[in-house]
Amino acid sequence: MRHFQSLACACVLALAAAAAPIASVAAGAPVAQAQPTVVVHKSPNCGCCNGWVEHMRGNGFVVEVRDHADGELSAIKARLGVPAQGQSCHTAEVAGYVVEGHVPAADVKRLLDEAPPVRGLVLPGMPAGSPGMEMPDGRVQPYTVWQLDRDGRVSAFAQHGH
Repeated sequence: MRHFQSLACACVLALAAAAAPIASVAAGAPVAQAQPTVVVHKSPNCGCCNGWVEHMRGNGFVVEVRDHADGELSAIKARLGVPAQGQSCHTAEVAGYVVEGHVPAADVKRLLDEAPPVRGLVLPGMPAGSPGMEMPDGRVQPYTVWQLDRDGRVSAFAQHGH
């Protein structure tokens, strides 16, 4: 009889353990969502681009890297509608949006969550302290990530280092 009681207790514990994730979902606990793949177009010789790729991967994104010659990169930026004054060293595509430059993963996640009817986000240049451009002393040059509307207009999306 004692053997059956132990077996019954083990079964109840196993069922309880299996039901816990279901109960947490039913209770409204957050469930990890897979991020869409980020396709990064970059020069094969750019180390800061590799730093940004690792930043995105570290924040849950699957990243596919495509190395291109400079002329090809310019054509990709033009095809995606990145204005000359908004360009940086790499260009990414994610879920139908363009992401130009060292845009933080949190901003990309916000863009995907809010899903506005825009072309994407741009961070011109390579600001010190932005993802992939980290400084040894932790310094962050103030910078603005811009939202690029479908008609080419830009507006502030996020500010960092202020």
